[in-house]
Amino acid sequence: MTIQLRQICLVARDLDSTIDDLEQILGIRRCFVDPGVGRFGLVNTLLAIGRNFLEVVVPVEENTAAGRYLDRRNGDGGYMVICQADARANQQAVRQRALDNGVRIAWEVDREHWNICQIHPGDMKAAFFEIDWDEVNDFHGNWEPAGGLQWEDKVDQSVTVDYAAVELQGPDPVGLAELWGKVAGVPVSRDGGTLSMAFNNVDIRFVEATDGRGYGLGGLDLNVADRDRILAAAKERNAYVSEDEVEVCGVRFRLIDAA
Repeated sequence: MTIQLRQICLVARDLDSTIDDLEQILGIRRCFVDPGVGRFGLVNTLLAIGRNFLEVVVPVEENTAAGRYLDRRNGDGGYMVICQADARANQQAVRQRALDNGVRIAWEVDREHWNICQIHPGDMKAAFFEIDWDEVNDFHGNWEPAGGLQWEDKVDQSVTVDYAAVELQGPDPVGLAELWGKVAGVPVSRDGGTLSMAFNNVDIRFVEATDGRGYGLGGLDLNVADRDRILAAAKERNAYVSEDEVEVCGVRFRLIDAA
């Protein structure tokens, strides 16, 4: 079984300013707006990161799951880890492992050519875990949540190249790692004090929460081609943390020079 990270979703109070910060600091470009998120009381915009995606959603109605998440975590932050399985049977196996471990399915759509399965963030603790499948089965191409292939002319890797890792945090990182490993069906490894599991294109890292925000998607590692450009823009927008890190939308973006 192979699982590819295709999309990270952030949740914010203000869409335009957040998208502007992400474009200007990370040098990425918006590529799709999905009106379908309106059923959840949201608006959104996607940006291309390499052949993958960064989404921002904003609640525009009262009593939405995203709004409650903003309140629980005291502000903007990471929201969803959205992945693609290499086969429908493997997607359904993840779904079944979730149920076998007492984890609820929050929402799912079973189409003839494309299936979505969102695994409940309350049970997964740190974030939604979404596992999708489509019959094209191209980890670097067609992605239905971004409109198929219409995004390809928006890819710009001159500043930010791609994702390298996702950091999930909580007061019990060992328990968090065990839970995600059981549901994903991927072994968890330890390197010193760091727990992680390896998806096809990124590591999912589990760390202790030290920022006072509890469980959540706290950080993303990015392979970058122009660190200086990112840091200069971050300083202009009050997002600079260090020579290795910027913070946008309540998320720590760690910068790794691309080989």
